[in-house]
Amino acid sequence: MEKGKGAMGNRKWAVDFTDNSSTPSSRDIPDPPGFTRASHDQDDSTLSRQKKDAEANWKSQKAWEVAQAPFKNLLMMGFMMWMAGNTVHLFSIGITFSALWQPLSALQGVGKVFEPYRDNKVDLVGPKLLFVALNLGGMLLGVWKLNTLGLLPTHASDWVSSLSPAHEIEFSGGGIALH
Repeated sequence: MEKGKGAMGNRKWAVDFTDNSSTPSSRDIPDPPGFTRASHDQDDSTLSRQKKDAEANWKSQKAWEVAQAPFKNLLMMGFMMWMAGNTVHLFSIGITFSALWQPLSALQGVGKVFEPYRDNKVDLVGPKLLFVALNLGGMLLGVWKLNTLGLLPTHASDWVSSLSPAHEIEFSGGGIALH
């Protein structure tokens, strides 16, 4: 026996898919209403356009969610500041420092925060403005807390050390000398 030949002789290991029957083929059956074979390529381009539009819509929605995230932090920080009270101690100073530092670091990285959502079809100006406004609100909350703790120099008595001594306007003397 030769290699590649079985006991039955030469075998044909390919399948012939040509239709040699006399029955009507699928080409003879009309297409159902609403279906045209010529629009198949157009459907692919429409699907890809719809997919790109859906992706742009998703990116826009996620950008707005990221822009609104500082609001949750703002509420939490406000509650923590209220719980810390108005006395100067380690806990209140730490919370106030955190309230100032977190928005400042977030404002420094605005471009990096919105980088994943950059697209020609997505307008990021609105989400970025909201993000900046909410973080500035967080910084204002921290400055307000510094003021309530008395750590901001807002009164004239806070600047007394830098004032020159008052000049004597009048001098009074007299009385009885006691020796």
